[in-house]
Amino acid sequence: MINVAKLYEFKPSFGFFAQQLMYPEKLDFHPAFLEASFDQSHPAYTHAHTYWSLMQEFSMEEIQEMYTETFDFQKNCALYMTYFKFEDAKERGQMLVKLKVLYEMYGLEMPDGELPDYLPLMCEFLYAAEWVQDAKTTENFRMPIAILEDGTYHLLKALEKMESPYFHLIKGLRETLKACVEQEAATL
Repeated sequence: MINVAKLYEFKPSFGFFAQQLMYPEKLDFHPAFLEASFDQSHPAYTHAHTYWSLMQEFSMEEIQEMYTETFDFQKNCALYMTYFKFEDAKERGQMLVKLKVLYEMYGLEMPDGELPDYLPLMCEFLYAAEWVQDAKTTENFRMPIAILEDGTYHLLKALEKMESPYFHLIKGLRETLKACVEQEAATL
């Protein structure tokens, strides 16, 4: 079950994840952005800071090159979260439609030419949409959270093999999601 209050508490960090997972620009690496997104009690604090310090070792040109090499040219590092499980199967299309409808229910307009399972967009949705007052949020968010957990698991493993700094960013995202999911009590 999703703890909506915790998910809402971590909204700034989802904005950070979204920004860092898009094509890098110089403004994305302003230190205030990191500090505003994570306090020391945040479950991703250590991972976000590790990612940040590793990225500081590269020039902007090197970061952009690394991003392109990692996410555009490595099939196993796709930022499309349903791709790992479904590739181009019919079920993927159904999931994409459900995600798009969910985003629209909460007032998020889909960017032209972007698929709704694009990881930065999914993080942006959690950051920007106003969903905390909706009584159906817990139920409605089961699918996108499950998609994020599944897709980021595969992405994390691929980034770990590559020894990519992005490993720490995805690990932080996963730790944040984990902190927002409560295990349901087993029924006898």
